[in-house]
Formats: sequence, structure tokens, C-alpha cells
Amino acid sequence: MKRRLKLLRAPKRDASVFFLLLIILLTSGGITAGVLLVNYDPIQEALASDQVINTLFIFEGELQDGGAIKPLSTFLLMYYPATKRAAVFNIPGQVGLILTDINRVDRIDSIYDPENIDIYKNEIASFIGDEIDYSIVFNLNTLEKMVDLLEGVDLFIPAPVEMYGSTPPVLFASGLCRLDGGKTRSYLTYKLPQEDDEAVNLRRQRFFYAFIKRLGEQNRMLKQKSVAKVYHSLMRATMSERERMRLFDEYSNINMDRVSIQSVAGTTREVSGRTLLLPSYNGNLIKEVIRQTLVSLTTPMEGQFSDRVYTIEVLNGTAINGLASRTAELLRGFGYDVVSIGNTEASYDNTLIIDQLGYQAAAQNFGAIIRCSAIQVRTTDLESDDAEDINAVMNYKSDFILIIGRDFNGRYVVGG
Repeated sequence: MKRRLKLLRAPKRDASVFFLLLIILLTSGGITAGVLLVNYDPIQEALASDQVINTLFIFEGELQDGGAIKPLSTFLLMYYPATKRAAVFNIPGQVGLILTDINRVDRIDSIYDPENIDIYKNEIASFIGDEIDYSIVFNLNTLEKMVDLLEGVDLFIPAPVEMYGSTPPVLFASGLCRLDGGKTRSYLTYKLPQEDDEAVNLRRQRFFYAFIKRLGEQNRMLKQKSVAKVYHSLMRATMSERERMRLFDEYSNINMDRVSIQSVAGTTREVSGRTLLLPSYNGNLIKEVIRQTLVSLTTPMEGQFSDRVYTIEVLNGTAINGLASRTAELLRGFGYDVVSIGNTEASYDNTLIIDQLGYQAAAQNFGAIIRCSAIQVRTTDLESDDAEDINAVMNYKSDFILIIGRDFNGRYVVGG
């Protein structure tokens, strides 16, 4: 009988051992997963997978009537670690789109919610046709403190500014200035009577460039323990403190002198009483510009001219009024510096690119944007004593001359 009872009790003990082993396995598995999670570094994974890192920087404005907070400025920073190259896109709040979240045409900043940045971030990602990895948000108060922590931001101001009607007055001397936090708030928020939205956006764009540059210059100081705690408390970001530190380590490697800064190109219209910037070609242009930028960032280019902003003269060889001006806006959207526009004396059937730089890869990339394969090389010997060469050097305005022919439809060369 005792033996039988012992046999009957044995399964219970076996079951207890089974459950004990199961608990141990689950616990050890949880510990292992926890260790892996702690050691997981998305920035390092991005670096290892050789991909462009897209970060959305948002500067929030003042509290509006009705308690709403909207972005003062939004910038997309695209960075490719392998080449240490970056590009910046300014995305003005007045960009008008069919917003998926509300299913109507409105300003892109109308869906901004400080408590749920992802809605805004995802709408911009859809607009540009590329994923956005991170978002970093400053409001005017935290940005002011951040600039003071950086010991100021250096900025060139082309013309003096004097506005005494505001409180406090807006006063900026011309030339290279170091803005402290208070001056930064003033610089980002003032608007002269004669200024349009494009001029204001351009000014804020210049500040963002200077701000990112200063972050890189002060990166070592920001990593000090006594500073880091304050530094990270001044931003709201969709990443851990360790990720932020790693990301800004990478940003400190950017050669800021070679960063292209672009803005959304489009036409300003009044729609239902609201001023909207309607993107060119129904938003398809910005997607193409983003794709072109990705290629530019990730494709190694050799030579002394490989990392510069190229200059272009645009000449209209057709009878279509304003075609040179519209084409110039198109090319600026791709990051080119259009230095002049005009008309040719003769008319042209076929569009032509004149390469005055002698850099074949850059000329072909330029031609690909408008699908122009007719490229004529016209370079000069800078050390030549020939009078014709000397005259050509003295009159050198741009790297490329674009002569628009009748085969250009405003976007591409067609036919032929």
C-alpha cells in the first residue's frame, strides 16, 4: 500500500519539477531579452546597414489663440554616415496638401499635435516619399536655453534690423553676430512689414544651419556629465538619451560647408481664406528631389569639384515668357544655385547644357534631372596667356549654362 501511494504521488512531483524548469526558462529568457534590449542601439544598426538617417527637427512657436501650438519651422536633416554628407529640407507650415488624417486640403501644420508628433511626422514622410527615423522638438523656451548652453550661435546678418514697435524692440546689427538665447527668440519670430513668408522661412533656414553647425562644434562639451543632463532635458525626442548622444556624435562629423539646404518649391494660393504653398507638380517634384538627394548623398564622387553647390545660368531660347524664371525655381529645388536668368538672341530648337567646369559626372547628373543629354564642354585654361582664355575667365559666371530649347516642356526635354 505504501509503495502504491508513493507511485501515485510521483506524477505530482514530476509536474512540480516541470513547472519549476518552465519558470527558470522564462525567467532566463526574459533576462536575456532584457540584456539584448538594453544593448540594442538603433543608431549603430543604421551605421552598420549603410543607410541614410532622416531626422525631423521641429521648432514650436508661441501659444496661439484657442490654445493651439504650431511649428514655427520644420526641417528634415538627411545624413549619410559613410560619406559624412548631409542635406537639409525646409518644410514650411503653409505647405498645402490633401491631409490623410483629416481628408481635406489644408496647411500641413494644421494637424500638428504636440502630444502626438507621429501624426505630423508620418504626414511629412508621406509627402517626401521616404521614412523619417527620428523627431526632435524644441519650443521657444527650451531653444532659448539651448542656445545659451551652446554659448551662442554664430550667424551672418546681411542688413541691419530695427523694429521699435515691438516689446522688446528688435535690433540686429549687420555682419557676423553671435546670438544668445533671447536674441534667437527675437530673430526667429520677428517679421518686417515688407517681408513675405518666403523671406521669413529663408531667415529661419539660415538659423537652423548655424544651429546644427554649433551643435557639432560644442559636441564634446555637451557630453560632459554636468552638461548632458541639462542638454537632454531641453528637447523632446523619439529616442533614448544614449541614442541622442550617439546621433549627435555623428552629426558633429558633418562638413557643414558642403551641406545643401533646400526648400519646398511651389505656388502660393489663397484657398478657403487660408494661404497655402501648393507644391510644384502636385507634390511629385519634392519626391524626385528627395530621391535625387539620396543618390547624391550615397554615391561616392571623386575630384576637386565633387562636393560643391553648382552654379547655373538659365537662358530662355524660346518665345515662352517666364520659362527661364520657372526653370530657375525648378533647379533651385534640386539644390543648384541659379546665379542669373535671361534670354538668348537666337531661338533654339533643342535644349543645351554648356559645361564650363569640365566635371563630367556633375554635368551628367545635372542633365539627368531635366533629361537633357546634349552637353557641350567649354572649359578654359586658367594659366593660359591666350587673350581669348583670359577674357573667358574674366566673364566666368557659372559652372553650367542651360539654354532652353523648344523641346523643353517646363520639366523635361521631350522628343528627339
